[in-house]
This record gives sequence, structure tokens and C-alpha cells, in this order.
Amino acid sequence: MFVRTVDYHTAGEPFRIVLDGVPPIPGDTVAERRAIALGAGGSATAPRPSALDDVRQLLVQEPRGHAGMYGGFLVPPDDDEAHLGVLFWHKDGYSTACGHGTIALGAWAVDSGLVPAPADGVARVRIDVPSGRVTALVHRAGGHTTGVTFRNVPSRVTALKLPVETSLGTVEVAVAHSGACYASVSAAALGLAVEPERLPELTAVGREIRAALAGAEVVAHPTDARLSGVYGVVLYDELPSVDGVLNQRNVTVFADGQIDRSPCGSGTSARLAVLAAEGRLAPGEPLRHESIIGTVFSGRFLPGGDPQGEGVVTEVGGAAFRTGEHGFVLEPDDELGAGFLL
Repeated sequence: MFVRTVDYHTAGEPFRIVLDGVPPIPGDTVAERRAIALGAGGSATAPRPSALDDVRQLLVQEPRGHAGMYGGFLVPPDDDEAHLGVLFWHKDGYSTACGHGTIALGAWAVDSGLVPAPADGVARVRIDVPSGRVTALVHRAGGHTTGVTFRNVPSRVTALKLPVETSLGTVEVAVAHSGACYASVSAAALGLAVEPERLPELTAVGREIRAALAGAEVVAHPTDARLSGVYGVVLYDELPSVDGVLNQRNVTVFADGQIDRSPCGSGTSARLAVLAAEGRLAPGEPLRHESIIGTVFSGRFLPGGDPQGEGVVTEVGGAAFRTGEHGFVLEPDDELGAGFLL
């Protein structure tokens, strides 16, 4: 097996773009291709065995990857209005949305020449993902990409103060659908803080909250059952404002206990929808969203829409940087096969 990739990081979170070495993925839309990738009886965190999933495992598992690896398979878009499609994957399976990945893909599409871009100005890269069509606004100056703003599908709140029991006590949780379903909870309400040394506790309680909400009505997507179920739990701290800008730090525990090193792109969209519903942000007002490693996304929601109705359109900005180009090999006599996770 030989697989060729180009790797980026967005605010510290890896994104591995697979260029060659993937078997054909049938389906008329990206959403259909994801369903086929999961397989009959498979789930988002437990896909059925397949030749495609062998490639995912090869790239995400050691010794070629690690438990924090993230990436995407390039696929055709749903129609000619988009530039590309992508199936997002992580250590456990396949997600429906990925903001940090969208930022990386926007940078790659322009930097590789796939999408023409001005030397100075903004290029629009339209990307079909399992949850719909998103846009990466790629900012350019002097012939270089300086940042990317990710415009998400509408984000909708289905609960604001839902009581959830955990081993650290009962807490109030907000639930929002922003391409994937996120549950938000104050770390302080759990007696925790978003700090690297508290990561084991944060991860454990994030998994608890995700499990407690499994099957709850508020985590069901209103129009597409394929988007139902909690994907990530956003544990956040309130920070002092910066020049009057609302400022929070978060760590997002997603899939089966994976940690987002970035502030989480689609999770930031969910936070923006919740803050709008709480009346803490007005249209156009910024959120400074910091990660557990100190990297930052900026976010805002646009005028129009209702976070608890049709949803609000959010924009999340950050930067992605290329980290390498790789040709991964699996030799036929390699006893580790696709690898392992610790």
C-alpha cells in the first residue's frame, strides 16, 4: 500500500489531506459517501471494516500517526458549484464537520493552485462536507496566504440549560448543532479549569457528558438523522476581555475521547450560536476563542437568522500552515499492519 498526503496544522491541530492511494468511494453526495464509509451497521466511531477504512487506520494509527491525528479524503463535490468535497476522519471514524480542517483545505486549495487566487485580496473556496456546503475565505497579501475565515452551515441551539449528571456533580449544558452536535459546559461548574494539567479530568468528564446525552431528544438533528448525536463536548473558561472583546478558553473532547488542540472550528460555531441565544453577543461582535495550548480563533455570527430557529451563520477565522508532504508505505510483511493506538 502506498498513500500520498500533504499535512497542515490549524492552530496546532493536525490535518492530513490524502492526495493518492484511496480506493474509490461510491455515492452521489459527500453525505452518501460518508454513510457508505461507515458501512451497514457501522457508526461514526465504529465504522465497518473496509479497504477505505484500512487507509484511515494506516494514517491515524502509530507508527505513521497518533491518537490526536485528524485528516480528510478528497472526494468529488456534490455539484459544479463547489471546488471539492471531503470526508473528515479521526482516530475512531468519520465526522460530519470540521472547521479546522476546512481552514486547512482552503489554504491548501489556494496554495496548491487548485483554486485561483489574487496576490492581494480574498479567494473563496467552496467545499462540500457531510453536513452541507461551507466556504473558506482565503486571505492573501503579497502573494501569500495570511489566514482563512471559515463560513459554516447554519448553527442552531436546541438546549441552553439542560441538567446533566456527572461524577463531578450536576451541571447545566447547552446543546447546539453546527454541522456536528456540540454540548457546551463551563469547566468551573465542574470544579475544573481548561489547563493542560487538568486534561485527564477534562477528558473523562467530557466522555461522561457525551454518553449521558446519547439518545436525548435535543441531540437529534431536526432534518437529517445522519447529523444526530453529540460529536463533541466543549468545556470552557471565561477569561478577561481583550480590548472589550468577549474572551473564552476551551478544550473540545470529541469522538471517543480525542482532544482538539485548536479552539475547534465547528465547536466555535456552536459557542457563537449559544452566546447569541444567551444574548451575550450581537451580530458582528467578535469572540476571541483560545485553545488549551493558547492558540486563537476569532469568530462572529452574521445578521439575520435565529439560533433557536433556522440557525445563525457563523464565521471563524484562523491560520493553517503546511507541515510536510508524505508518502506512506505498508510493506506486505510488516507484522504491525495498519498500526496501533495507545
